[in-house]
Amino acid sequence: MKRIYMDHSATTPVDPLVLDSMLPYFTEKFGNASSLHSFGQEAAEALAIARQQVADSIGAEKNEIIFTSGGTESDNLAIRGILDKKNSDKGKNQHVITSAIEHPAVLNTCTFLESIGYDVTYVSVDSEGILDVDELERSIRDDTSVISVMHANNEIGTIQPIKEIASIAQDNNICFHTDAVQSMGKIPVDVNELGVDMLSISSHKIHGPKGVGVLYVREGTDLEPSIFGGGQEQTLRPGTENIPGIVGLGKAAFLAKERLGHDPEYMNNLRDSLITKVFDSIEDVRLNGHPTQRLPNNVNLSFKYVEGESLLMLLDIKGIAASTASACSSKSKTSSHVLNAIGVDTEYIHGSVRLSLGRDNTTDEIDYVTQSLQETVAKLREMSAVSKC
Repeated sequence: MKRIYMDHSATTPVDPLVLDSMLPYFTEKFGNASSLHSFGQEAAEALAIARQQVADSIGAEKNEIIFTSGGTESDNLAIRGILDKKNSDKGKNQHVITSAIEHPAVLNTCTFLESIGYDVTYVSVDSEGILDVDELERSIRDDTSVISVMHANNEIGTIQPIKEIASIAQDNNICFHTDAVQSMGKIPVDVNELGVDMLSISSHKIHGPKGVGVLYVREGTDLEPSIFGGGQEQTLRPGTENIPGIVGLGKAAFLAKERLGHDPEYMNNLRDSLITKVFDSIEDVRLNGHPTQRLPNNVNLSFKYVEGESLLMLLDIKGIAASTASACSSKSKTSSHVLNAIGVDTEYIHGSVRLSLGRDNTTDEIDYVTQSLQETVAKLREMSAVSKC
């Protein structure tokens, strides 16, 4: 059976070049980077090279790169690190601004912060997922300490006006963090162009290994660590470094920047072809997110009178891996907070599917997926009509 992977926003396959770079550090180059002997020096050198590779990929300085376990830890360290650092001066009467469509790594962090006395404002977005910048600016208070808005949404792919938000934050002397987990490797990510103070990256979204990520912290930005131990990662993320994972991330970041001249345009063409073919062949379908200001690999569709998880299972039977974009969980029966925030109608919201493309997908696969969607949606609608009789 043909197998087609279109869930690259969930995770990506490790690039063979990345794997090759990692393998020696599991075996003969297994040293601890904190050790003074030759084994440790070998690991420390690999750590330094990877740090420089990541820094170069986002226009940062190497001392601004903090290695973490992934995007979730990076988001937590960014937001809580700023607040905890300021706690001694301001107590817990601090204010956080974020958007209504953030990743759970940010939203659940904010929910926790609210439970222990912090104030959080969730800025709304329009029907295409663009944050209301005027509302954000109006939300700023004297005690606002940090703003966190993702670069591009993980469900609908909408790209936010990060430079504009960064300028507002800078004018008000507020620290600004962006989650660039989805945008890294798909569109240019340069910390100085964007003007951000902190930025999160996850390795496994850019063809690197799972379990490793980065928090970029602009020099002069003071954070409090969330865990304590040795002096690794400038004491912000203590613990023996995951050298094989970090080496893999460094190589993946290097390759991601190198391939920006080709991969995004290729995926963008596949994306537009898939959207056009779906709309030409299936009625009662809507595209979620901004039509053009979106990631080049993201296609989030809602089909009227179709149940998303059933659609996913039937696609999987046909060999197609996709995601419901959390439209309707069979266990929780809760709708996607992102689709709710952009105002997707009830008759569409439960029939949502996210197809996230990768550089290895082909035009033949686009045709197969389109045909499979056409057949599967028709089948589910027919079943739904019968069940209502």
